[in-house]
Amino acid sequence: MRGFVRVLAVVLFFGFVAVFTPALSQAEGGKITAKELKALGKATAIIETKFGNMQVRFYPDKAPNHVKNFIKLAKEGFYDGTIFHRVIPGFVIQGGDPNTKGANTATYGMGGPGYMVDAEFTNTRHKKGILSMARSNDPNSAGSQFFIVVGDASFLDGKYTVFGDLISGIEVAESIVALPRDSRDMPRERVEMKVIIK
Repeated sequence: MRGFVRVLAVVLFFGFVAVFTPALSQAEGGKITAKELKALGKATAIIETKFGNMQVRFYPDKAPNHVKNFIKLAKEGFYDGTIFHRVIPGFVIQGGDPNTKGANTATYGMGGPGYMVDAEFTNTRHKKGILSMARSNDPNSAGSQFFIVVGDASFLDGKYTVFGDLISGIEVAESIVALPRDSRDMPRERVEMKVIIK
């Protein structure tokens, strides 16, 4: 019973309404070239917040399409002004939903870029500092929403796509996850982000 409750909590936490559109790998015209992979390996991201900055190292060797997608969206300014809309102490902070730029909190957690990215599951552990993609019940439904692990979440291993980790700023994530929250795990204080690719 306890295992079922934990699985149900994960589904409710990460679940969002998926728009059934082509996967990124198909929509963008095929596989990533060796040249693209090399360029992705050199990129890092800075997630700026009012609590400080978090620096991300990507894993293009493990999840090239997710890394490419995140970088693409960040360069377009997609994440700028979105918030961390779910926080669960000892677990994760989640953000990246474009709906959070608006005032209708009922839609928070349901938005995306209008396409989906196929799963790239690996055996990489969901440990503190890991950056992974949120999705609906469909493994191939990731879009723009991501989460940063702030505790041990090994029960997510092999079920969600890990595509990077924090190389600095875990204390920022810890400050965000500690904010007072409502019954939907939404922080009562807006924490907007700006994502810069280096």
